[in-house]
Amino acid sequence: MRTVKSFVKRNGRITTGQVFALKNMWCKFGIDYTEKILDLKKLFGNQSPVHIDIGFGDGNALIQEAEKNPKTNFIGIEVHRPGIGRCLMEIRKKELSNILISSHDAQEVMKSQIKDDSLDRINLYFPDPWPKKRHYKRRIIQTEFLNLCAKKLKMHGIFCIATDWRNYAEHIDSVIDLNENFTIKIRLIHKGEGEANRPSTKFEKKGLKKGHLIWDWVLKKTN
Repeated sequence: MRTVKSFVKRNGRITTGQVFALKNMWCKFGIDYTEKILDLKKLFGNQSPVHIDIGFGDGNALIQEAEKNPKTNFIGIEVHRPGIGRCLMEIRKKELSNILISSHDAQEVMKSQIKDDSLDRINLYFPDPWPKKRHYKRRIIQTEFLNLCAKKLKMHGIFCIATDWRNYAEHIDSVIDLNENFTIKIRLIHKGEGEANRPSTKFEKKGLKKGHLIWDWVLKKTN
């Protein structure tokens, strides 16, 4: 795996409630990073399907999915403290028992903590586009990352991707074209009409306000 980080920890305003949630709820809903494979069945206390949501932002889409699918387990991965705090607050408010949170580099979590052939779905909605050419190497969607996701998904597992940046969409298409582990089940270009059958996100709404189109892919592991 490459060592170039696909994210930067940016300082953001954090509320008193979010700080409280981080201090008092992490022990129940947080997953600490170690270089040890997680026992997902033991972690959730059941054998339900497991979805991973990478870079969940404010957690709104993740919370919606967990509410909608109570018989599915979700692991949300995010490095920004305000978003994690807000998500923890919503988990408590809505009394959800099917979400756990990781606050670490998603690539390292996937590589070191997730068992091969164990996931049913991976969601990567609106990752940092790194729009400047000199930063393209920081984009999380690279051949190595697609190979890693394929390794962790069960056969016929699903990998969902979305972006609102045209040149990132072109980059994603080129990476997918070179990958032999996935087939494209759905590829959409739209204006946020809900055609992708997923919750809308904060970053999607920001992109639409700027007049951006939305690209969605649903990839199916077939190899």
